Amino acid sequence: MRSALRNSFLILLALFVSSCFWSREPEENTPERWQPYPGLVWHIQLQGELVKYDDASVYDIDLFNTDDSMIKLLHSEGKRVICYFSAGTVEDWRVDAAAFPAELTGNTLSGWEGQRWLDVRHVEELAPLMEARLDLAAKKGCDAVDADRVDGYRADTGFEISYDDQLRYNLFLAEAAHKRGLAVGLRNDFAQVADLADIFDFAVSEQCFETNECDLLYPFIQRSKPVFGVEYAFPAEVFCGAANNVNYDFILSDKELDGTFRIPCR
Repeated sequence: MRSALRNSFLILLALFVSSCFWSREPEENTPERWQPYPGLVWHIQLQGELVKYDDASVYDIDLFNTDDSMIKLLHSEGKRVICYFSAGTVEDWRVDAAAFPAELTGNTLSGWEGQRWLDVRHVEELAPLMEARLDLAAKKGCDAVDADRVDGYRADTGFEISYDDQLRYNLFLAEAAHKRGLAVGLRNDFAQVADLADIFDFAVSEQCFETNECDLLYPFIQRSKPVFGVEYAFPAEVFCGAANNVNYDFILSDKELDGTFRIPCR
């Protein structure tokens, strides 16, 4: 009996400690933010001099490499700006790379030299670093953020990251963005859409047609939130019809994402 009571107490204590760090903020306590909707044509470019497209009303561009003057220019042209950064890895070329503790840095991301997974189980230690990036996004005037690498629980990170560990970290990212008046996208984390579609403002997909996971993103459409997608390998005629039929906003591009090749589905 005493053992059962003790175990119950420890469980309740663990839940209490967890809630002290992360507790859901009421939506009415957050500032207003951009509310994107399906049907917006987007352009994603993460390197090189920005190439503008007349049909694009939304630009997904690199947070660190884009001057706030460019964001102001896009706004003056009636465009919305999503600012990209990696939330689940440390990239050794970023200006803040040295601030990430070595003990929270894991395996190199396959195919991406200079990029290593982060141990997202340690939300408390990573929070100030990610909040600084969100502060930068808000200062530059970004309308939203595209936080990449938020599916480490499915990868060979070098850490034992569980589904719930990742969920807790991703919820932290969303609420930290919202507190700064930023919309936030869920990128490539298909398996957690059911748990996160209510919180995140849009989805970003790479190659979901190639991996046969696009149907998992439909809860965003059901909530009148857009699904922005890019395919690299399939010809546009292979996937555009299917994307348009479910009101996804897709383009065909190359993996360099330098703006030189782009075919929108609509």
